[in-house]
Amino acid sequence: MHITSSYGVEIRKQNVCIRKTMVIYRQAVLYLVRTLDQAWDELSLIADAKKRFNTAEHLVHTTKKNMARYDFDQRFPKMPSYLRRSAIQAALGLISSCHTRAKDGRVVLPEKIYAMPVFYRKVMYADGEPGSDTAKLKLYDGHDWVFREIRLKHTDMEYLRRHWSGQKASAPTLEKKHKKYFLRFTYTEEMRLSEKPADRQRICSIDLGINTDAVCTIMDPDGTILARRFINFPGDKDRIGHVLGRIRRHQRIHGGGCRGLWRYAVRLNEALSIKTAAQIVGFAKEYHADVLVFEFLEMKGRVRGSKKMRLHIWRKRDVQKRCEHMAHRNGIRISRVCAWQTSSLAFDGSGKVVRDPGNHSLCTFTNGKQYNCDLSAAYNIGARYFIREQIKTMPETVRSSLEAKVPAVMRRSSCVYADLLQMRKVTGQAHQTQADDCGLPDEWGYAAHAV
Repeated sequence: MHITSSYGVEIRKQNVCIRKTMVIYRQAVLYLVRTLDQAWDELSLIADAKKRFNTAEHLVHTTKKNMARYDFDQRFPKMPSYLRRSAIQAALGLISSCHTRAKDGRVVLPEKIYAMPVFYRKVMYADGEPGSDTAKLKLYDGHDWVFREIRLKHTDMEYLRRHWSGQKASAPTLEKKHKKYFLRFTYTEEMRLSEKPADRQRICSIDLGINTDAVCTIMDPDGTILARRFINFPGDKDRIGHVLGRIRRHQRIHGGGCRGLWRYAVRLNEALSIKTAAQIVGFAKEYHADVLVFEFLEMKGRVRGSKKMRLHIWRKRDVQKRCEHMAHRNGIRISRVCAWQTSSLAFDGSGKVVRDPGNHSLCTFTNGKQYNCDLSAAYNIGARYFIREQIKTMPETVRSSLEAKVPAVMRRSSCVYADLLQMRKVTGQAHQTQADDCGLPDEWGYAAHAV
């Protein structure tokens, strides 16, 4: 499996040439969008992407054997060839997108371009001396294209040298974020994910809660709980709540104008997602888990509710996305189960739970037992994964017999941890009967079936 990772290195002491390079590159892309759109009827007939690109380049660039139709070379003299080709590629993508999304045959081209230049190695980018925090970029100084040395942030370069030394990076892309410039390096790795069958896997089931950031459990196929961990960062959430309070007071007095505070709150929320994801994957690695199991969250559609609730839902989505990338880099698979009633049903099969009005992280079962609601949900999430995976591999006759004895396991939206234990008990007895008929020892019953 190919896994792509990227890291942005901050450029220290922002150079005026970097801004000029970004501006002229965007002007070139905008010009190409408007000119190549005039020839789109001709270009759209070419199915092969490489041939379409070559034809578009011949339309705007003059050589000894080709006379360009448009005056791109006169408007942008001495533009490096690799940067020109990057601009053509970006323009073709924008035009194709505009024509695909056209309604009633009316094509609306963008008035502003936000594309960023790519600095191809050797011709536009050169590494600095080994161990130094510098690099050379070919930039536009207002008159000509020249190589300029830039300084990169020391901590970012130390991270790359420590974790990505020896790995081949792609051509860096210029990036502007929070009024700062970055060079984003991309690395591609080949990873082999765990291939253990479901009856030999060890999973880490995760419930992303509200009061606790995440509750994780390590579970075996027979339902044995090997470890539990509560991941919580109360200080970070308190800081987000403090910023939301400032926003609420500011809006009550002034009626708006909190864009900067909202951006700060979103960045704090993102930092909390990064910490939570790192803790989850670290816990899974510690106990050699093969699969991370999450609830399936609706990733599309408008997020409704209060702004505080939106931040929480965004964090849940971001945590799952980051965990997926980090887990794949460590050879761990990702799976998702139905999220319905994982928290509202007790893991022991006693039915609906009642949340504690004073502490929402606690709940009371119908039999009077008090338990942590998020931990109960984590048990149910892991059980639903094993129930689903084990039922998929069963023969139809065994599945029909199981449905008659434990009907709850066939309802994916209501099965709980107790149903997994009951299913294992029933299937274990059936496998033991088969082993007795074959004359096998008692302890070989389930193993014989598994093999």
